[in-house]
Amino acid sequence: MKFNGTKYEDIHIAYIGGGSRGWAWGLMGDLAAEKDISGEVRLYDIDKDAAKKNEVIGNRTGSAWKYRAADTLEEALTGADFVVISILPGTFDEMESDVHAPEKYGIYQSVGDTAGPGGLIRALRTVPMFEEFARGVKKYCPGAWVINYTNPMTVCVRTLYKTFPQIKAFGCCHEVFGTQKLLVKVLNDIKGIDGVDRAEIKVNVVGVNHFTWLTSAKYKNIDLFPLYREFAGKYKDVGFAEKVDDNWMNNSFTSDEMVKLDLFLRYGYIAAAGDRHLAEFCPGKWYLKNPETVKRWHFGLTSVAWRKEDLKKRLERSERLYSGEEKFELKPSGEEGVKQIRALLGLEELVTNVNIPNCGQIPNLPLGAVVETNAVFRADSVTPVMAGNIPEEIYPLVSRVLGEQEMIASAANKRDLDMAFEAFITDPNVELDFDDAKKLFGEMIENTKKYLTEYGV
Repeated sequence: MKFNGTKYEDIHIAYIGGGSRGWAWGLMGDLAAEKDISGEVRLYDIDKDAAKKNEVIGNRTGSAWKYRAADTLEEALTGADFVVISILPGTFDEMESDVHAPEKYGIYQSVGDTAGPGGLIRALRTVPMFEEFARGVKKYCPGAWVINYTNPMTVCVRTLYKTFPQIKAFGCCHEVFGTQKLLVKVLNDIKGIDGVDRAEIKVNVVGVNHFTWLTSAKYKNIDLFPLYREFAGKYKDVGFAEKVDDNWMNNSFTSDEMVKLDLFLRYGYIAAAGDRHLAEFCPGKWYLKNPETVKRWHFGLTSVAWRKEDLKKRLERSERLYSGEEKFELKPSGEEGVKQIRALLGLEELVTNVNIPNCGQIPNLPLGAVVETNAVFRADSVTPVMAGNIPEEIYPLVSRVLGEQEMIASAANKRDLDMAFEAFITDPNVELDFDDAKKLFGEMIENTKKYLTEYGV
């Protein structure tokens, strides 16, 4: 890439998973909005046809960016300045097993991509793929910044660093953004203050991905914790719903925030992820005992049947965009990946939450383990913000999750299914006796064996 005094040109972005019918389109819109950066996005995907179609769609946006489908990982990565990873590890058929096979044993999962039995089996598929990506970065673009969006986030980022310790990688997740938006609504509901932007809510983030917590939150000089406590007391039994049509019942991704509010009233700290994610990190009988319990807490179980139906709609839209029947609408995605790229180029400074190895930003969690805190983005630099200890009230919950994530990452790295089972049986949602847990684990491994050949399955 080169800098002509006013803008960066010839930036090379390698997009692994570049056939995406969602994330890739969001990146296209965000890149088109920035006038001081331009270059080429190389789209690499095992589904070459999908990448080729996104090449056409991207080049129709009319932005200064050029899109090109790459035939190989080497072609995509060679000389890249930035690498974006957004893949589905396997297919929705494997994810169907991840999410729904445990239901025969009374285990319900609201997402199944990070924690719980589904998240752990997904990790076993994911680690070999991320080892390949890290080796490719080391060989073809060792100085590139790597931005990961794939789940299970903690395991993915941990694998990148295990494979290539000098890699410059971080994981991005928008769940904290949603909690900042909720705090904007708290300000309006309790204090009548409106017109506040999410970025004006300054928070201290601690924890692990999808089980993040805020230990402080302020708007200007207003401490938001007392307001949130009043808000939680007001809505703990009915939930906070902006719409009167029971939207949480009709949308797999919304909730009435009741899990968040309950966790705050239990522990005194603000849980900073969507209710669907938070529920999976807690003991199974709290929020996920059965579908009736889930309904009582006003959130949804995201079925893989829904995901498959949604994929059909996105495939249909891809065809319309590819043929020109539908015009690509340039609009912000709500993600911060492009802002992070601009900050790493030195065009702005940014403070945001990211997933990176712990180098002391959370002193009472293990060094090297991947944690989520704020970090400062500057020219070619990501510096974690000192977040402080995990509060003792929530330390047992968070440390258990982190220990499980560390174990499954290590088991996958060693291709050791016995060790993977030890992580599996310690998950708080696997409330089964040993024999049933072993049987479920075996069934789930069998259902995903196509992606576990390196494990000797």
